[in-house]
Amino acid sequence: MEKKKFWGNVPILDTINKVPGGIMVIPLFLGVVVNSLFPDFLEIGSFTTALFKNGSNALIATLFFCSGAQIQFKSAGQSLWKGVVINTSKVLFGVSLGVILAKVGGPGATVLGITPLALIGCMSNSNGGLYTALATKYGTKTDVGAVAVISSNDGPFYEMLFMGLTGVATIPIKTLFACIFPIIVGMILGNLDDKIREMLKPGMLISIFLFSFPLGAGMNFKTLITAGIPGILLGLLTVLWTGIPTYFIYKLLIKKEHRRSCAVGAAVGTSAGNSVATPAAIAAVDAAWEPYAAAATAQCAASVIVTALVTPFVVNWLYKYEEKKGLINYDLPLASEDGGDE
Repeated sequence: MEKKKFWGNVPILDTINKVPGGIMVIPLFLGVVVNSLFPDFLEIGSFTTALFKNGSNALIATLFFCSGAQIQFKSAGQSLWKGVVINTSKVLFGVSLGVILAKVGGPGATVLGITPLALIGCMSNSNGGLYTALATKYGTKTDVGAVAVISSNDGPFYEMLFMGLTGVATIPIKTLFACIFPIIVGMILGNLDDKIREMLKPGMLISIFLFSFPLGAGMNFKTLITAGIPGILLGLLTVLWTGIPTYFIYKLLIKKEHRRSCAVGAAVGTSAGNSVATPAAIAAVDAAWEPYAAAATAQCAASVIVTALVTPFVVNWLYKYEEKKGLINYDLPLASEDGGDE
């Protein structure tokens, strides 16, 4: 009988992927554990400290660079229009609550324990992978194509832009440009050369996996526990405040002949895994937000899980509701079916 090998047969990644947002949540949690139990270990210096304690900013920049390369300029026609409609609704609704709360009460204000930085950081950033999966199941090929525009909400650009415009954060134009420059470089390279775009695509998951640990290493168990209930509420609020309104905006602005179901509009009611990087990115630009970054990061992490679990059920319910009311345009095939071009 052949002896079973141990090395190479441990399903670590498969186990991680069973957790919604696990590629980000699990390393972040492990970072919290190590920092809480063995805080001095991560300060031993050299490459260990550089990667596992202080590496988050460089790795977040890598994420932005690789993400930017996936944003394509050649999105056209209905895909472009749908992307603009869905993304604009997501971003505007997503930043509004946090900006209003910060305006009224300052960076330290809370609602149900949720900080403005958490509201701003993760409500306007959608899970492109989950959107694509739901659009494939419930929408047309042009709904799927809209992800090229929707992907632009990856990273902190919109959050910083609106925080600067509304005066809730001091973000000079030079600093804002310095923040988004990796995204711009990635976009240019990814659009000039498809092979570069494909080469950089795995870098998104790799950088998320790696930066989550040092982000967690900036927290402790108290931070994580305190974020528990507010983080869950933040996730539910993200679904209700960004997904549901986008459903109605989609219904209002996308003509009947170009839509099979409006349910796909609600598919952006999520918090993306990389949204956990936004609070740290904002705090690095404006020090006034730094005291609230750890709590906001933990709350965003909880929101990632909650929205990944809840949003598919919401989209499915809306689709079934439209089926019951005879609102489905069966002339347009699902993206998952052959011949789905419009």
